[in-house]
Amino acid sequence: MRQRAISNDQSVAPAEQIERAILLIRGQKVMLDADLAELYGVETKALNRAVKRNRERFPEDFMLQLTFQEVSALRCQLGTSTIGRGGRRYSPYVFTEQGVAMLSTVLNSARASRSTSPSCARS
Repeated sequence: MRQRAISNDQSVAPAEQIERAILLIRGQKVMLDADLAELYGVETKALNRAVKRNRERFPEDFMLQLTFQEVSALRCQLGTSTIGRGGRRYSPYVFTEQGVAMLSTVLNSARASRSTSPSCARS
């Protein structure tokens, strides 16, 4: 499993940790909802709830839901748990740079409100 070394007391994540979380999917640099939730200091389900409440702020070029094949490929690369064995029951969302910036406006966390959005343009 990929290491998650961002502690809750840090106000801004180091650039190298953000760069490691950036993935190339469908020709776009994106970040997984779980990685962003950790960076912003919220639970993944809280992040996804905030997105669903503000769906009009996240057009298709801001966020994508991964296909089964993309999830399978990531599972092999990252060592995530298998669906049905305590893992996620749905495909994760990934956010482009614009989506990451929008997340910081809809999340209700201290870190999100003081952060500059982690840039997917890095790497």
